[in-house]
Amino acid sequence: MTDFEAARVAMVDSQVRPSDVTSLPIIEAMLHVPRERFVPAALRPVAYAGEHVPLSEGRVLLDPRVFAKMLDAAEIGPDDLVLDVACGFGYSTAVISRLCAATVGLESDAAMAARAAELLAELECDNAQVKEGPLDQGVAEHAPYDVIFVNGGVEVIPDALAAQLREGGRLVAIEMRGVMGSCAVWTRAAGTLSRRRMFDAAAPVLEGFRKAPEFVF
Repeated sequence: MTDFEAARVAMVDSQVRPSDVTSLPIIEAMLHVPRERFVPAALRPVAYAGEHVPLSEGRVLLDPRVFAKMLDAAEIGPDDLVLDVACGFGYSTAVISRLCAATVGLESDAAMAARAAELLAELECDNAQVKEGPLDQGVAEHAPYDVIFVNGGVEVIPDALAAQLREGGRLVAIEMRGVMGSCAVWTRAAGTLSRRRMFDAAAPVLEGFRKAPEFVF
């Protein structure tokens, strides 16, 4: 039987800390949240492996190193309101809830959204909620957000989502260019978004985040 508590400590010690993630709130949050509960039961033994865990077609739970470095890049503060896009079964929302004032998890898959809400309630994440809906549309009713955290790959940032970012806010995602990608942070200033590349990473491109096909005549 897997000792998940020991696996959680090993994950932080062997994957998170060596990746230059030294933020104590991030480390404590990842030590606290039981990652194995947020993946399909058959995949619990590999929940702490250094790789993405498949959740459904084209959807993954980001590997611990990438997830931790994205959190670090997002610079989430205790007073922030965070939109967590493509939250899956709610792991990212649970971790983020321990870093901010409130977070909204957005999930397009009805079954995953329902399970995420159940798990967050069981773990008493009282400052978190889950909304079901298209990932590229965000959750306008609670906007604007200080941080928008996207759990997956993007080729473009949808206008509807960008519009929900507060002035001075940060949007963090994995920008994909073919099979290659990198984590990037988009910051809203004077009504426009500027982009800053952070580190190499790759993940499946999320539904609604692909570039429109280009037609050549």
